Amino acid sequence: MTDSKPSKSERKRSQTMLQDLGEQLIGLQDDLLDSLALDERLCAAILEARRMKSHEALRRQKQYIGKLMRDADAEPINALLAQLKTDERRQMRVFANAERWRDRIVKGGREAVQAFEAETGHTDPELTRLVDELDRCHSDRMESTLRRKLFRRIHATLVAGVTDG
Repeated sequence: MTDSKPSKSERKRSQTMLQDLGEQLIGLQDDLLDSLALDERLCAAILEARRMKSHEALRRQKQYIGKLMRDADAEPINALLAQLKTDERRQMRVFANAERWRDRIVKGGREAVQAFEAETGHTDPELTRLVDELDRCHSDRMESTLRRKLFRRIHATLVAGVTDG
């Protein structure tokens, strides 16, 4: 005789996964939470958990959210969380790439600006002006300000390239 009913360990793992998924919902922004079209009891429990300060009360509320998650469809929630994680990784890569380009342009000057423009396909005369100004500056404070401005221009160009491409 084969037992088609899941074992107690499997049920416990499933419940823990649902509770973990529910806990992740607590940190979502309201518009993302609304896009999931969750049960109103679950939404109310999530909103209540956000207001709780007591560690023990929050722990019990998370368990309650896990219980309510049994009736929720986990697929759209998993899909949304996976998409958010992918977007976050993409943003981190763009940010790190912008930092590398800024450092390269600060060291390489106009040649590095030309290499950046060739790679991105975007010409920005402001980058050249900032590099020239950086070469002429004499104070650490001004250099720091120019490096930040340079980073913002590079980052904006790279973000525009990611959304266009």
